[in-house]
Amino acid sequence: MPENVQVAVHPDAESLAAATAARLVTALVDLQAAGTVPRVVLTGGGVGIALLRDVASSAARHAVDWSRVDLFWGDERFVPADDDERNDRQAREALLDALPLDPARVHPMPAAPAGGGTRDDATAAAARYADLLAELARPEEDGIPAFDITLVGMGEEGHTLSVFPDSPAVHERAATVVAVFDCPKPPPTRISLTLAAARRSREVWVVAAGKGKAPAVAGALTGTPQTELPVGGARGTGRTRWLLDTGSASDLPDGFVARVS
Repeated sequence: MPENVQVAVHPDAESLAAATAARLVTALVDLQAAGTVPRVVLTGGGVGIALLRDVASSAARHAVDWSRVDLFWGDERFVPADDDERNDRQAREALLDALPLDPARVHPMPAAPAGGGTRDDATAAAARYADLLAELARPEEDGIPAFDITLVGMGEEGHTLSVFPDSPAVHERAATVVAVFDCPKPPPTRISLTLAAARRSREVWVVAAGKGKAPAVAGALTGTPQTELPVGGARGTGRTRWLLDTGSASDLPDGFVARVS
């Protein structure tokens, strides 16, 4: 395992979410103390939204200057803005609506039209988000911000963001944002950062819980190609953290035990 990959295992999904929330607040405080305006990519899913609720309930959140945090999303269901399935909507309900954020620094992915959306609509929405990232990137960043922290979840088959095994998205090398069609999980149409975009992040945090994910976790950490397990392709330029519960870590080989904290 590369030196910049770290694995932390927590007893269960609840303690994993709480520990990740505390880790996130600490990281934001440290970044701001160093003079950085943190750029964070949020994820959805059960643990992803639970950790936002834990941030909301933490007194330590007041140590962060939330008006100086840039927020992005790694993927989004291409449904209307008022749909409860949107990661953006769930994140706002869990945490963001309670924070003194600068609206100009909150960058949700485009929603589908009120009546739904076509494939062309989704493709255009992905292009708009890619254009936004390019506008916000610094000149030296070549078209996409070097995010400070990108939070990602994963599925039991090894997908991350909305990049699924052996899909067009997992083979994408040039684009930063893509429309994803015919997803094996509903809804079938989504917008997603590509793995190439995620790998521009200084840190990627893979947050996973549940024994059903254990084979994919072990495979990704022991070298299975990203075309088979896309989550293995989500890597930070500085550090990749795998934040797991005991179930999702249960298939890790013995050699990883010394790296678990």
